[in-house]
Amino acid sequence: MKQTHKDIASFWKQLEQTIDQLLGSREEDRFEADNLLKNYRDQLQKIDRNLTFHFERDDESEGPVEMIFGCDGFPESIATVLSLIGAAPDVKGISFKAFNHRYDPVPTHVHVGDELCEIRDFWFSLRQVKGRLHLEIYLKDAPKVLDMDPRVEAVMIFLDALIGEYELMTRIWALDWFELPVSPEDYGFHPLGQLRDVFDAQKVGSVPVGIQLH
Repeated sequence: MKQTHKDIASFWKQLEQTIDQLLGSREEDRFEADNLLKNYRDQLQKIDRNLTFHFERDDESEGPVEMIFGCDGFPESIATVLSLIGAAPDVKGISFKAFNHRYDPVPTHVHVGDELCEIRDFWFSLRQVKGRLHLEIYLKDAPKVLDMDPRVEAVMIFLDALIGEYELMTRIWALDWFELPVSPEDYGFHPLGQLRDVFDAQKVGSVPVGIQLH
């Protein structure tokens, strides 16, 4: 634990010393200081191999850039993310946040690589099994190898937007993927865009557990 605290302090010290250079490299919606970004990733890997980060900024806002930290869906690393944010310094021009929060409005589509993925193409079923929430995602030509299908990444982006990354990790016990039937409504399935309301209604009283991908 002492080493983790030392690595966290080292990360923030490096960031404070270089953040002006990073912010100054911003061109439109991305940063050009690739070496700095790589150094940040390398430092985070020393703290916890699951740590991730990305930047966001509201195009209509003059507020600070947001640097959002996560743990790639691994619940065992939640505490590390919270410890990292708890030690964050005050830095002008940038704010630090833990996990992807819900989006309003929820995006109707996302680009993953060269593929356009629309939320209307996905359906879901959410049920409690002994107090544990099980989420099932339905899509056409369901992949046998999840990592090879960009739609899987798209769904995870939609899930973060719909219910938030933290609750996704701590309230969803299992996430399974199935072939979309011809008439999903006949089976009681719902369009993915309705997940937030269904989730909020069912999460009350559910057991907080980690996510398992099958």
